[in-house]
Amino acid sequence: MQHFRISFAVTFILMALAGWWGYNHGGVSGLAQALWITAVLGIMEVSLSFDNAVVNASVLRHWNEFWRKLFLTVGILVAVFGMRLIFPLLIVSMATGLGLIDVWHMATTTPEEYSRHLTGAHAEVAAFGGAFLLLVFLNFLFDDQKELHWLGWIEEKLGQHGTESLSVLLALAAVFGCVSLVGADEQYKVLTAGVVGVIVYLAVGWISSLLEEDEPEDEDDITEAGVAPVVASVAKGSFGGFLYLEVLDASFSFDGVIGAFAITSDVVIIMLGLAIGAMFVRSLTVFLVHKGTLDEYVYLEHGAHYAIGILAIIMLASVKYHIPEWFTGLSGVAFIVVSLWSSVRHKRLHAA
Repeated sequence: MQHFRISFAVTFILMALAGWWGYNHGGVSGLAQALWITAVLGIMEVSLSFDNAVVNASVLRHWNEFWRKLFLTVGILVAVFGMRLIFPLLIVSMATGLGLIDVWHMATTTPEEYSRHLTGAHAEVAAFGGAFLLLVFLNFLFDDQKELHWLGWIEEKLGQHGTESLSVLLALAAVFGCVSLVGADEQYKVLTAGVVGVIVYLAVGWISSLLEEDEPEDEDDITEAGVAPVVASVAKGSFGGFLYLEVLDASFSFDGVIGAFAITSDVVIIMLGLAIGAMFVRSLTVFLVHKGTLDEYVYLEHGAHYAIGILAIIMLASVKYHIPEWFTGLSGVAFIVVSLWSSVRHKRLHAA
């Protein structure tokens, strides 16, 4: 439990803030409602981002202590305040042409209008996040250095014949398919957002290769772990790797922000609830790294990447079709559970 002590302390503080906010706006009943909704949002964020924690841990375990601490200190501030609060405000600001102060005033005084503008930008954000996450999945799937293959010979053949270029080609094809789902007035915006998602993924890998500080002592330590090409470069620990994990977190977090408005329109409660979830996701990442969970449960990383692949497809399809948040969350959890079962089975077979 020591890995979660800070998260519990932060949860206590944020729940107290939520209760104070609810009491000021609705008395005792408002306090109770605020506490309940904040707790629900925190649990929802953890369920939606569990696969994110596994992927973070798969990268973070290869980093030196400096970059780990930076990700777990500065990174959590970026995740909580940047991705869960500032990022949505920036989206609404760009959509309306208003300043951040005016958008914040809108969010706190007329949350329905704020929610409408934020939801109106869903197609572009989904295209960006879907393209980025799809590349994360495809480059893991096409990694020919993996020694363990969850899907057996199918995954092995894909690794032998797939390349990073093919990943980019398929991601761009998915973006064009996504564009065909929306109306003519949105096609340019969706296309631009999807292409930018691909560009950001490639740029992060390039920046990482320029700024990496320490070469790993043994290159096989990274390749044998089944880390995809771009992830292999960020796994060495660098500013580019830090950016990679933050963009990955942003792609996950916005889906949670949109889903949160189905529960409440209070932007303060949304930020507090999602912040609690983000803290536990970070603590879970640390737990997985320190306990060596990914080395013990060898298919857990596979399950997380397949969950990311499903999430990418869901995000791209969501530009036109409404997909319930419960389905998004359960689909990711299902892959994690099956991969855990496969890992336990693999462990027993080798032990025998």
